[in-house]
Amino acid sequence: MLRSLRFRLPALFLLGIVLAGLVATLIAVSFFQSYTRTHAASELRAESAGIVRLYRQQVGIGNVSSRNLRIALGVNEVFWVPVVPGASLLAGPLPELPRSAVPAAVFLGGKPPAFDVRVGGTSYFGVGQAVELSGWTAGALVVAEPESALRSRWLQLVWELALAFGIGIPVVFLLVIYFTRRITRPLEALTAAADEVAAGHYDVAVPERSGGSEVERLAARFDEMAARLAESEELSRNFLMSVSHELRTPLTAIRGHVAALREEVFDDEASRRRSLEVISEEALRLERLVGDVLDLAKLDARRFALLHEEVDMRALCERAYATFAEEARARGIDYELELGEGAVLVTDGDRVLQIVTNLLANALRWTPEGGRVDLGLGAHNGEVTVAVTDTGPGISPQEVERIFRPFWSGDGGGTGLGLAIARELANALGGRLELHSQPGRGSRFVLVLPVRQPA
Repeated sequence: MLRSLRFRLPALFLLGIVLAGLVATLIAVSFFQSYTRTHAASELRAESAGIVRLYRQQVGIGNVSSRNLRIALGVNEVFWVPVVPGASLLAGPLPELPRSAVPAAVFLGGKPPAFDVRVGGTSYFGVGQAVELSGWTAGALVVAEPESALRSRWLQLVWELALAFGIGIPVVFLLVIYFTRRITRPLEALTAAADEVAAGHYDVAVPERSGGSEVERLAARFDEMAARLAESEELSRNFLMSVSHELRTPLTAIRGHVAALREEVFDDEASRRRSLEVISEEALRLERLVGDVLDLAKLDARRFALLHEEVDMRALCERAYATFAEEARARGIDYELELGEGAVLVTDGDRVLQIVTNLLANALRWTPEGGRVDLGLGAHNGEVTVAVTDTGPGISPQEVERIFRPFWSGDGGGTGLGLAIARELANALGGRLELHSQPGRGSRFVLVLPVRQPA
């Protein structure tokens, strides 16, 4: 429970909010304390200035007590007025304050300084105001406010902030719980879907996707992953069925001819020789099939080596063309070779030949009897192109990418490895394999290789 995301998210959110609130409270109280003292000093200066003016007026008209007249006699005594809420500033005689308790700056005139003073066991925050009569300093007047009064102001702020937190935290907690559930609900659904996929059930429901949040994008990618896994498993099943069929057919033929030879069914040398040729052809077919599977595995693992040799592309295309000439003639397919500008490449000739023969085999497989297959060679802008064009059924846009996937076959026949190997080899050779096709109008595969001069 404590390790679940549903608990951690709200806990982290609340912890962050509480820490932010505490830091904000400390900063606010600190600033408010500074502001309170500054504001109190400003008020005390105004009050002290008013009292001094009043005393000056009283001295000027002779209406001042003998005790207070000591200010005018130059005794340089200090009197102070404690500001107590509800009391009169001039009620009763002004108590004297030891001169040592007042900063010397008070008697220098200018802006009245603010300072802390302790009188009778009570701490005060006061402002000293020099009393000048006829151009000479007669004494000083200190107007002070108890520190407890200042403290009560920012304590009130603390209580108000605490009340705000007491109301805000539960509201924030409810909001955090609500939004956390909105976040974790699709994640829990994705977790359940992942468990289903891990168990081999790819037809799973994922959370609804709307908008563009990270969770929604994750759900979209998960849906695509599940679809690709389902497709991959289907392709694997098809591959196993195809390979089983492809293996069974030549093996059946081989076993049949071996049994016939063992039982001496053929009584003439020509029949035995023909039977041996069939065995050899079917063995080669098995070898090609196993070789395709191994090539694909090596390409996927990047565990294959490429040769670097001079390759005459004209001779290579003529060799590939001759390989399928008899098959094309037997099926009545118009089979043409067009050799344009040739080139000598530094590449792996056997791999290039494998690509071209795979493309021709694919074209002849899909071209109906009486159709046309062309093999063309050309060079342009530092690249050599080998194009294989057929008049087959063409390829729909939805299947353009699929045909290059391993084990995928449009009609369920064959192993579906030829085009996958061809494209991987083209990329490994530094080239590319292009496809131009329209349904009902045939296809054109183009192998593009860069021209590299022999050393």
